[in-house]
Amino acid sequence: MHPARLPIIDTHCDLLVYLTDVPEPDINKVTDIGCALPALTEGNVKLQVMAIYTATEIGSTRYAALQSEMFKQLAAAGNCLTAVTNVTSLHEALQSQTNTSMIAAIENASGFCEESEPLEDGFKRLEKIIEDCGRLLYISFTHHAANRFGGGNNTTQGITPDGRMLLDYLHGRRIAVDLSHTSDALAHDILTHIDTEKLAIPVIASHSNFRPVWAHNRNLPDELTQEIIHRQGLIGINFLRAFLHNEDPEALLHHIRYGLEQGAQDCLCFGADYFYTLDNPDLSRIPFYFKEHEQAGASYTYILNRLQEQLPSEQLRKLAYRNVQAFIERIWA
Repeated sequence: MHPARLPIIDTHCDLLVYLTDVPEPDINKVTDIGCALPALTEGNVKLQVMAIYTATEIGSTRYAALQSEMFKQLAAAGNCLTAVTNVTSLHEALQSQTNTSMIAAIENASGFCEESEPLEDGFKRLEKIIEDCGRLLYISFTHHAANRFGGGNNTTQGITPDGRMLLDYLHGRRIAVDLSHTSDALAHDILTHIDTEKLAIPVIASHSNFRPVWAHNRNLPDELTQEIIHRQGLIGINFLRAFLHNEDPEALLHHIRYGLEQGAQDCLCFGADYFYTLDNPDLSRIPFYFKEHEQAGASYTYILNRLQEQLPSEQLRKLAYRNVQAFIERIWA
């Protein structure tokens, strides 16, 4: 199959945030967000992970509830977005000629548990989110800052007692823990607790690149890369310029090649991280994406076409969709 027609699975976008937070959102408006529905269709994205994102602040659980309700509405609306909740529906999604399917995930556990409430109440709210969405692919403990569960990527804080209790809760539930926004200390503590307590929890980095290629605290150091490879997880290549390189549009390809050199042939996938940028106050991040990666309609095809003479066709399939497919089949079986 020509790279341009390979099905795509992407492990992270913020379309739900856009649809619930931006005034007068339009799911079809590609100029607003790179993962608008026409862009996903044009890019042959057969499965898109929809993150439920919140900051750690008062009202975070209400904000997340709006997003899980939006996911539920999209799945019920019959507008070419269908929810994948089991292996059978995963296979149907990859074979569909028209639809894009979706799976929910939680980006920052503050979405189901605020800082001052009983953890038990948070777990009840998490169950409601799972019920609304049918399934969760992964949960990340934090975002940039610290919360009751541990330290985010802009901190040096490790895990907390509540963080260990969240891991205990996830044992055997077939929901991955996402390391994309952890501090290095929190990631280390998560892996240590999983191993010490012999917990059955898959480990991924849904939208992270490689720190030796570009020194940013959102990118993975080699130690964590090797842990994810060892645990048969996923590493979703992030398209944001801030995590690739300030000036080099070829950097995304460099990150992919580096991952392969590290042995991540069965782990690498796409985690583009498209979100609404038009109201972002940080002018230093403009442009948020290099032109080649601005929206899903062209990005994946561009990347696969650039790599087709360097990588075997089977590796292109793994990057496009097969690695994520195999991961989901394994943890959901």
